[in-house]
Amino acid sequence: MTEWLGQIVSPGLNATLNGVSGVLLIVGFVAIKRRLVRLHKASMLTALCVSALFLASYLYYHFVIKKGVATEFAKQNPSAPDLVTPLYYALLTTHTVLAVATVPLALVTAYLGLRDRLKGHVRIARWTLPIWLYVSVTGVVVYWMLYRLYPPA
Repeated sequence: MTEWLGQIVSPGLNATLNGVSGVLLIVGFVAIKRRLVRLHKASMLTALCVSALFLASYLYYHFVIKKGVATEFAKQNPSAPDLVTPLYYALLTTHTVLAVATVPLALVTAYLGLRDRLKGHVRIARWTLPIWLYVSVTGVVVYWMLYRLYPPA
């Protein structure tokens, strides 16, 4: 099974899952603004599932496939200008810190919504949505910077 998963799990898959999650978040936001509650619930719960799948895939890739060895930007992209490396790490740092915060925020937000505790749901969702969306978008940007911006010659 490990061999099979190793062929599927990749940084590209992880970026795709982040992007899909971001699109679902936007669909869910637009849906609730239009009072399409069922579409909102479906979009947001699907975003939660896609994000959970991303987390599992990300952890599998980094701990099983990469054996815990971090990918260094400068080694991955030797042709990148020196200015790009600190920019990449600044983006990666904010992405990572906010990703950790997103897990409990998203879970509590979903819990409150599913329990029809809408006042608390709306209050926390106002924080959760922009943070979660930032994490989804920057996940794609981090992938793009690390693997696509400076393709090997």
